[in-house]
Amino acid sequence: MAGVMPLTLRRLSSSLRSRMRDRSPGLGPALAGGALAAGLGLGACAALVMVLWVSSPYPDSGPGGALHVAAGLWLLAHGVELVRTETLSGAPQPVGLTPLLLLALPVWLVYRAARDATDASDEPDGPPPVRSRTAWTGVVLGYLGVGGAAALYASGGEPRPGWLWVTVCLPLLVGGAAGVGVWTGSGRPYPPLSSRLPHWVRVDALGTAARAAGAATAVLTGGGALLLGASLVWHGDSARLAFTQLTEGWTGRLTVLLLAVTLVPNAALWSASYALGPGFALGTGHMVHPLASDPAPLLPPFPLLAAVPDAGPSTPLNWAVALVPMAAGVTAGWFVAAAAVRRARPWLHWSAGRSVGVLALAALLCALALTLLAALSGGPLGTATLSHFGPLAWQTGPAAALWLLLLGTPVTLTTRACRLHTLRRTGTLPPRRTRKRTWLGRAKTPRPTEAPPRLPTPEPEREDLYDFLESDTPKSPPAPALPHQPPAEDTTSPTEPPADAPEPPTPESAESPSPAATPDPAEPDPSA
Repeated sequence: MAGVMPLTLRRLSSSLRSRMRDRSPGLGPALAGGALAAGLGLGACAALVMVLWVSSPYPDSGPGGALHVAAGLWLLAHGVELVRTETLSGAPQPVGLTPLLLLALPVWLVYRAARDATDASDEPDGPPPVRSRTAWTGVVLGYLGVGGAAALYASGGEPRPGWLWVTVCLPLLVGGAAGVGVWTGSGRPYPPLSSRLPHWVRVDALGTAARAAGAATAVLTGGGALLLGASLVWHGDSARLAFTQLTEGWTGRLTVLLLAVTLVPNAALWSASYALGPGFALGTGHMVHPLASDPAPLLPPFPLLAAVPDAGPSTPLNWAVALVPMAAGVTAGWFVAAAAVRRARPWLHWSAGRSVGVLALAALLCALALTLLAALSGGPLGTATLSHFGPLAWQTGPAAALWLLLLGTPVTLTTRACRLHTLRRTGTLPPRRTRKRTWLGRAKTPRPTEAPPRLPTPEPEREDLYDFLESDTPKSPPAPALPHQPPAEDTTSPTEPPADAPEPPTPESAESPSPAATPDPAEPDPSA
């Protein structure tokens, strides 16, 4: 009896393990993953703020105030607008300028949590993957639970989040990032969007347009970063003086430096908008663009603001920023032309009209991306004059699309024509057939036509079999006429004489007749 009980317990535990292994994971792991992603982001912001608060020689508040600032900073990274109530004028001042470098942290954490919640186990006896809907719901609810608690905590301190922005920005960002993560973790099971679009967009046209738009956007933002660095070097004295004017001590300067680093992507997008033409606003009614610079007076001394061009009309050096959108247009055109004529399958090259259509689609995608990024990179820093800072999103996107169409179209057509010419010259493609168009009053050039196929000639009558043969000598007797027979019963060839027909004499046989020269009646006559 004692030996039977351990055996029964082992069988029961083995059965429970197999049931737990075969059971699909529920909502719990996904909820935990979403809450963990929110906690990691919030903890990173809290650790950074607490380190700066501890090292500061003049802390204005206790650890509770530092934690309120950390929660507000974490919400600001999601696009939530904050409000400062403790101001010199007593009026609330909004803070809506989102550092894009901080925005990348929650997006990446939510994406990883959703992807890990959907991934299947590599082990053969591992649990099955979580359903996409369950994983997305769990990650979003877990993240929003922590986010709501952080918003409640931050509302009792300074700065305070705006609840309208919390209810709009937080679910929108978390839901979008979690959706992309679930789709990636599931192996991209859904059919591509191009299957539901018109025919001219299909067959990797949408993918080519997306790659071209991504490359053009990267060139614009990278060029904007280069312009920002060059301007900071040009105004190096002003940028260095801003550190000493804002604060004293290494803790304050380190804080300013970290804030400037988190705002570098914003400044790069501002520079890209400046190069495209619309420019950006440094206060309400104060625009800075390649034709003129009019920054608002009494701006705070900040290192990145030292890169703003000097006030007044622009110079040819400012006009040189047009090289950035030109490079973006050339890049987009080259990407489209490379996909239009591929060396691996040159016989499937696109037409000129389709290539321009794909370029137009790439310009539209680039315009949407630049519009969204420009809207995220700006925001208010106060009321009145400081109520608007950053590029005009509704002008930046269309300007990018216009640059891509104007410069990408000739690049696309020229590169496509050169590739086709190279392939035809090397023999990979057949030479192009030239067709001359005719106008009124001009004779039409005859087109080369192929020879019509030969139709089978009807079988001649039996009595006319040898009418087309000419006798070699005047002494050759006429061929005897045979009675007409149906074609189905005829077993002889039209060119083969009957076996009993006499052989017409030849000149050699007439001169030297011999019995050896007489042909065998069983063999066909070669003259026939």
